[in-house]
Amino acid sequence: QVQLVESGGGLVQPGGSLRLSCAASGSIFSPNGMAWFRQAPGNQRELVAVITRGGTTNYLNSVKGRFTISRDNAKNTVYLQMNSLRPEDTAVYYCNTQIRRVGDTYPNDYWGQGTQVTVSS
Repeated sequence: QVQLVESGGGLVQPGGSLRLSCAASGSIFSPNGMAWFRQAPGNQRELVAVITRGGTTNYLNSVKGRFTISRDNAKNTVYLQMNSLRPEDTAVYYCNTQIRRVGDTYPNDYWGQGTQVTVSS
């Protein structure tokens, strides 16, 4: 059984910070790319940041310079450090990755359960 378990969301004032975590567990090989998406009410889900197994990163333009994605390959965990938060960052944040289970030939796509981030005074 593969699981992606997220933590770290919450309510924060504008200008504040939060750190999200997403840990993959199960009999798996270490994931390649790991990513964070977000979805605000009435909006489509959008890619916020992605990181390769080697550490190459890419970001949504609106979060560049404020958010940092990182990972711990030994723990199969990806993080999203969010600084200088704005009300428009309010959304449910989801982690996503493709994971190959031990014994499988191909990876499958997995999503975390989502964690609410609310930026409000």
